[in-house]
Amino acid sequence: MRIIRAPTLARAHELAVRTVLEKGWVLETENDEATIECEELALDVESPESEPMASPASRFQKRFLDAYANNLLHGSDAKFEYDYHRRLFDWGERLRVGPEGPGAEEGDVHIDQIAYIARKLEQAANSRRAVAVTWNPVVDENLDDCPCLQLVQCLLRDGKLQMKVVFRSNDILSAAGANMYALVHLQKAIADRIGVPCGRYTHIALVPHVYYRRDLNDIQLFCKSGTEIRPVAEVCRACRKCPRSSGV
Repeated sequence: MRIIRAPTLARAHELAVRTVLEKGWVLETENDEATIECEELALDVESPESEPMASPASRFQKRFLDAYANNLLHGSDAKFEYDYHRRLFDWGERLRVGPEGPGAEEGDVHIDQIAYIARKLEQAANSRRAVAVTWNPVVDENLDDCPCLQLVQCLLRDGKLQMKVVFRSNDILSAAGANMYALVHLQKAIADRIGVPCGRYTHIALVPHVYYRRDLNDIQLFCKSGTEIRPVAEVCRACRKCPRSSGV
């Protein structure tokens, strides 16, 4: 696992993109998409609320990111195979619970995991059990598009709320910046609920990757004609838009 430490989300995103493009290898996905894949990444962000929260190289800037964060926190009318708001605030789709004793009720499962996290930390400030998950085997084993975010853990340490998240797979170029931005807004919402400031944010991507053919135009913004990033040869051969590509 490669560990990237950065002061802000924007810098963490830039360093993650550089790491995948420079240290990764070509892999065609099960959906026949060309990617550069890399070993696991852990992005440790010291001040996740500090600006810049979005890299100027990313095509997703404040207006889009604020809408994305709002959808995570409050939901959206749009219809998707899954959405993170529902998985975190109303987990249990297609699950039911039966009565377990006198007076118990059966019915559909609806679990607000974010409320649980806040409640758990209010009850036990040193808890390591303030965890939310997104995966639902009943649903996700049969989805074409299943959740990349798998786990959210919050800790109270030194009077601040830390957040640690785990992605089974993460599109580092196009998705990771928005993912981090929205999740830090979630971190802030939980911190506000229990009356503490935000601490560190740790973003773990178990299979970080970049769709280097699909997103060539976006790569150029981070790469800056090979002056900022020196991608593996396959990326440059696919791009052919700067002098460096002629030498690979």
